[in-house]
Amino acid sequence: MSFPSLGLSAPLLRAIAERGYTEPTAVQTAVIPEVLAGRDVWAKASTGSGKTAAFVLPILEALARRELTVPRRVHALILVPTRELAKQTSDAIASFRGYLPKRPKAVVILGGVSINPQMMELRGGADIVVATPGRLLDLVAKNALSLAHVAQLVLDEADRLLDHGFADELGRIVALLPAPRQTLLFSATFTAAVTQVGGELLRAPARIDVTAAPADLPTIAQRAIEVDTPRRTQLLRHLLETHAWPRVLVFVATTHATEHVTAKLQAAGINAIALHGKLSQGARTRALEMFRASGVRVMVATDLASRGLDITGLPAVVNYDLPRSPTDYVHRIGRTGRAGEHGVAVSFIPADMRAHFALIEKTHAHYLVRERLAGFEPVEEPAPMAARPAGTGADPTGGVKGARKSKKDKLREAAARSGPKT
Repeated sequence: MSFPSLGLSAPLLRAIAERGYTEPTAVQTAVIPEVLAGRDVWAKASTGSGKTAAFVLPILEALARRELTVPRRVHALILVPTRELAKQTSDAIASFRGYLPKRPKAVVILGGVSINPQMMELRGGADIVVATPGRLLDLVAKNALSLAHVAQLVLDEADRLLDHGFADELGRIVALLPAPRQTLLFSATFTAAVTQVGGELLRAPARIDVTAAPADLPTIAQRAIEVDTPRRTQLLRHLLETHAWPRVLVFVATTHATEHVTAKLQAAGINAIALHGKLSQGARTRALEMFRASGVRVMVATDLASRGLDITGLPAVVNYDLPRSPTDYVHRIGRTGRAGEHGVAVSFIPADMRAHFALIEKTHAHYLVRERLAGFEPVEEPAPMAARPAGTGADPTGGVKGARKSKKDKLREAAARSGPKT
């Protein structure tokens, strides 16, 4: 299958060729014709599979075929869970629209920054809006934009949208949209909440599952190393010294851990930087730019970075702490091995996390040999549950999702059960 056979016009084909793309990925091959035909789409696609272009290209094609009004009306609304994914989507739109005779105006709306510049940018309207739900509703409340003419709605990373507790905001947004519209839902995992939302919002959708498409699966070597909790930083330093990784993304469980591990690496002479949700948007953007430009070797991040980051040439990911949710494991390791490159994903397995990693393996039906490196052999054994301090759960660094439901988890489940009101 080739891009010209998908029904895209010459200006978009020129932009695609300029980016060096020669053949569409499986998700692009399956999704683009359905979107151009006007069908709703329910797509399950792995991270790094090229799904952003799968909806950006047909949205731009639809806009190229119609007259753009002045003032501009929002034709396409793309909802994303994180600021980083919003920026990535905006960059994709900018890279593909350059050769269109009339360039559609795209505006990014996200929280964590001043609302005033976004209100200024919305003067005169917009053709495409890429937004996080909370800030979008703020701007609608201020009459900075109207959603009354949206013809295409995209829910990207729908599982994370709902996991972030956006079910209520999503329902309020959908209530503002016209009923005759095209809805595209993309998700790497289909939880009960995602399935419910998809069933309520989509009309006779084309159901697409390319998670097992061999051509698009990233080439990632996975390793599981058993190590005692106090020696994880030493083991991380050892791996950095023995491997020629120019850049490494290290995942930890908490904001405090990002700063703590970063400080330990810096003290050892390793160029490292922290990325977490409590940083200002400007600080987060600068950190990512430095990491992408190889200005720093190691980025220590919370799960903020497990979705929406497209970092070319990232050879290694390290799970210093395991993800609380087994489904987040694939999103973390999917930051490496992108665009056909080889990558390695290393997970540290302390004694009290062995059962949780076994659950991760069972969830993904992929089992790894446990490694023990010379000089870092573990001596700790899992403590009996009765011997653990009351209220600590299974993991003092944040807990294993599923071992005990937190108040936030219960609220999210309640919101998901209520579903969006249309």
